[in-house]
Amino acid sequence: MKLETYRITTEPYYQAVADEVAIFEAAYSQRLPVMLKGPTGCGKTRFVEHMAWRLGKPLVTVAAHEDMTASDLAGRYLLEPQGTVWHDGPLTQAVRYGAICYLDEIVEARQDTTVVIHPLTDARRILPLEKHNEIVAAHLDFQLTISYNPGYQSAVKDLKESTKQRFLAIDFSYPLPEIEAAIVAREAGTDSVLASRLVAIGERSRNLQGHGLDEGASTRMLIHAGRLVTAGLPLEAAIRSSIVLPITDNSDIRAALNAAIEACLP
Repeated sequence: MKLETYRITTEPYYQAVADEVAIFEAAYSQRLPVMLKGPTGCGKTRFVEHMAWRLGKPLVTVAAHEDMTASDLAGRYLLEPQGTVWHDGPLTQAVRYGAICYLDEIVEARQDTTVVIHPLTDARRILPLEKHNEIVAAHLDFQLTISYNPGYQSAVKDLKESTKQRFLAIDFSYPLPEIEAAIVAREAGTDSVLASRLVAIGERSRNLQGHGLDEGASTRMLIHAGRLVTAGLPLEAAIRSSIVLPITDNSDIRAALNAAIEACLP
């Protein structure tokens, strides 16, 4: 099977925080497209990986970017020694052979690129390959999942309503502190005391969102900080390099962030 290399064989750790697992399983049973909405680093990608493992389906992931074209998704002709040969893109492979296709941060792609997914998100379940003069009917196991951060994108990059309304939506946010601390402790290999302290720092940084920060510290950032401490770095240095410096270049905002963090340190 051509997609066998995309099969996840080891369970990715994911801590459910609401009914997102049940919603995704129901959506997949009906092959309905799913849209994951939430801030960066809150677990959307890990959730999709966990669900692909849980359902026993290959997962084809595409990280969208502003230069991504429809051909990057669908495929293109390439010149080879034997002549010009058609090569399926990642979306076409998932459609043809039956995989979950995850388009991460879909709004980063050009809007004309997202139109290519529309025929896959309604009753037709087809992918027209105009350059190849072919219409690919979706495999029974194919399912499309996209993600984006609605609070971070500009109006120019926001998804069109005609695209949004084709998807079921699951809303993601940062977990409750005790759940987030358990996640940080497990993923970073830290004790519960340090994990709780990092989560408190994350919460304080998120309180600055809209007051100079576009976003607060993500769960991913807290895990990075914990891993640096596990590697022997002092806590203050770990926080500075994994949270404060990446999150803002503004010296005034850094000062406010540092002040908020200091209240959480021993």
